[in-house]
Amino acid sequence: MSAVLPVSGADRIARGAPVGTRPPALRGLSSLGKYREIIIAVALFLLFDLGVLVLNFYTSFKIDQDTVAINLSGRQRVVSQRVARTLLELDAMRVSGVPYRADTLAELRAGAKIFQVSQLAFREGGTIPGGDGKPVYLEPVVSSRGRELEEKVEQIWKPYFALLQPLLASDNFTQQELATALAYSQAHNIQLLGAANDFVTETQQIGASRASVLRMVQTGGIVLALLNFAFILFKFLRRLKTSDAAIEAATEENREILASVREGLFLLTPQHQLGSQLSRSTHALFGKTLAPGQNFFYQLSTLVSDKALTDARDYVELLFSPHVKEQLIQGINPLSEVELTVRNRLGQDTKRYLSFHFNRVQDGATVRHLLVTVQDITQKVELQARLTGERQRSQKELSMMLKAFETEPAMMRAFVERAEASLLEVNDLLRSTSSAASEVQVFKAVDGAYRRIHAFKGDAASLGLEILATLAHQFESELQKLKDNGAATGDALLALPLPLEDLLAKVGAFKALGQKRTGGDTSPTPEGSAAQGLNAALTQLANEVSTDCGKRVNAEVRMGSAQDMPADKMNLLREIAIQLLRNAVVHGVETPAVRLAAGKAEAGRIAVNLNRNEEGQWQLSVRDDGAGLNASDVRRRLLELGWYTAEQLQSFNEQQIVSHIFKPGFSTAGNTSRHAGRGVGLDLVQSNVRSLGARLLLSSTPGQHTEFKVSFS
Repeated sequence: MSAVLPVSGADRIARGAPVGTRPPALRGLSSLGKYREIIIAVALFLLFDLGVLVLNFYTSFKIDQDTVAINLSGRQRVVSQRVARTLLELDAMRVSGVPYRADTLAELRAGAKIFQVSQLAFREGGTIPGGDGKPVYLEPVVSSRGRELEEKVEQIWKPYFALLQPLLASDNFTQQELATALAYSQAHNIQLLGAANDFVTETQQIGASRASVLRMVQTGGIVLALLNFAFILFKFLRRLKTSDAAIEAATEENREILASVREGLFLLTPQHQLGSQLSRSTHALFGKTLAPGQNFFYQLSTLVSDKALTDARDYVELLFSPHVKEQLIQGINPLSEVELTVRNRLGQDTKRYLSFHFNRVQDGATVRHLLVTVQDITQKVELQARLTGERQRSQKELSMMLKAFETEPAMMRAFVERAEASLLEVNDLLRSTSSAASEVQVFKAVDGAYRRIHAFKGDAASLGLEILATLAHQFESELQKLKDNGAATGDALLALPLPLEDLLAKVGAFKALGQKRTGGDTSPTPEGSAAQGLNAALTQLANEVSTDCGKRVNAEVRMGSAQDMPADKMNLLREIAIQLLRNAVVHGVETPAVRLAAGKAEAGRIAVNLNRNEEGQWQLSVRDDGAGLNASDVRRRLLELGWYTAEQLQSFNEQQIVSHIFKPGFSTAGNTSRHAGRGVGLDLVQSNVRSLGARLLLSSTPGQHTEFKVSFS
């Protein structure tokens, strides 16, 4: 119940206030009374600040004046020595009989002038040039000690300056005038320097005393200000303590959450800026330190492609549109799996995969922020990639095993024998090259291994054993790295037996498979069947290489005449036929479009024949109706490789130019592939031709054909 005031009803009506309420003016006074102590404290604080500010300003002004005096008194000391030095230099010129230097005279006159002007300013005050050449005002010296020292300097300088007048007035002063001035300088220089030093010390002491006064003023003002702040803090500390404790508890919980979660967590504003709180993992996931307020898309631009960045911006704009259903657009998130290249702690670029998820933070119908969750899904993606790779590898191996089952057993057995022999030969070649071997020996071993692996690759490809051909191609790449990097040391070959063992293991699996199929039967295959198998294998190789190169060929292979040829020669000849056939498809036959434009059939023709000639010699012929061999193309490629200069090539005839196609590392192919570009195929052919003791003939007509003939007994 409201208390009834002892006033009349008319009074209450006149006041216009209900019984028991206080007028607004009284409520305002009551509020002012509650904060009266704070208002007084703030007023005193402002008063103290104003007083300290005025005293600081005045004292700082005087300290500035003292600093000018200190600098200029120090300059006087330096100038006095400069004048003495220039007199000595002029006297040395007089003794040497050389003309007086203009710059030395100028330095003497400038020094004497500035000393005289500064000395007058110290005594009477005035504006003079400062240390930087700009005019400064110098107050006269007022301390008793300063006046005494200034008078002492004046007593020494005044006659000194008078003796310098002939030297300052013109260049036609006499030697006697110079000698008189120099004698006075040497007699009184120490006294002048001592008086100048004392004067500098006096000006420094004056400045130090003013600085001490300034510190006292500042200290007093700070102490009074601290007392006022202590009073204010005492009043509000209890009220703030409870609220601060609650805020700190909430902040600590938030900090612990953000520090412990493995995901990146942060809020995104409608202006696409990062919120004030970011989880610790966010920085590691982005590969750099982020700061609140940074633009999210700017930080993302260095990690993703331009298209992904544009799509992400559009997606975020949709999420900030409240009329768009969040559930309906979650499936079109362009950042659900992002490939990034970031730097690890060692400063190396590493590939990682991140997943960004966005959820709305709404206040009613307004979308205030987006909660962004970033997860590192690198292990998941890599696991999926490994599973896919293993699945593909298993499928290839299964396909290769099925291919091996389809291959005639004796032919597969012969391939395994050749493969093991070649790979073991490569192994012995690499292991026999010691770490102390010379560069020439190492490159020789690499070239030998290159030829054997290349022959093995062609042999495997002719039987459709793609996994073996691929592994051999990868081994060739390792050999090529050694040649390209110039790592011509025996130690560089130590890592090569590891991929070689993988090849031997795969060949061993085929060997075991063949033994299970035949039950250990090693009886030879009928001669006709072996010849048919070789013809079919070479034909299949031509078709596969042409398909990979985007070409079409009709290959006619007739190798049936080799039934009575020794096995060692037949193996060498098979490798020659494979390399020349591959060379004909890759380098000889043109693409269908080029052939049609040249008026040729769309499919190229390749003929491989082995027979005996009239003299009873074996003769292998590989002929194609392709573009032919052009010496100018070979010459241009030699220039590109840097093997010769244009001047050197001018001394070669066409036959010498074309002979370079058999050199190790030479290839006219623009790009390296499984079938060309290494420059080792024809090198292998030439090596096998030498082993056979054969003769190799090459004939070619540009635009019409190329034919290789190998003849031997």
